Amino acid sequence: MSLIDNNEVFDRIRQDISNNDIVLYMKGSAVFPQCGYSAAVVQVLNNLGLPFRDIDVLSDPGLRQGIKDFANWPTIPQLYIKGEFIGGCDIVRDMYSSGELRKLLTDKGLLQE
Repeated sequence: MSLIDNNEVFDRIRQDISNNDIVLYMKGSAVFPQCGYSAAVVQVLNNLGLPFRDIDVLSDPGLRQGIKDFANWPTIPQLYIKGEFIGGCDIVRDMYSSGELRKLLTDKGLLQE
């Protein structure tokens, strides 16, 4: 991927995460996840009852690599909340289990206490 291509992908990612409160870059869609890790994060978000934007990285090879480069994070899925990179599946599950994710969402005004 050239630097110019990467800049275009990064611009698209910046637009996605600034226009949506919660964005999940995943394999497949929220309705039909294509990997267990993506499905697990979808389940966490659905359990919280929050709307989120799901973006399928499998449909765009440039985005699939670009999102890894953007966050400097080697795996997918990747969760963004209010423009902030939260992490992948294990981090999201751990944060959900500990209550930290609910607190973060409440602090950001996305969940009511």
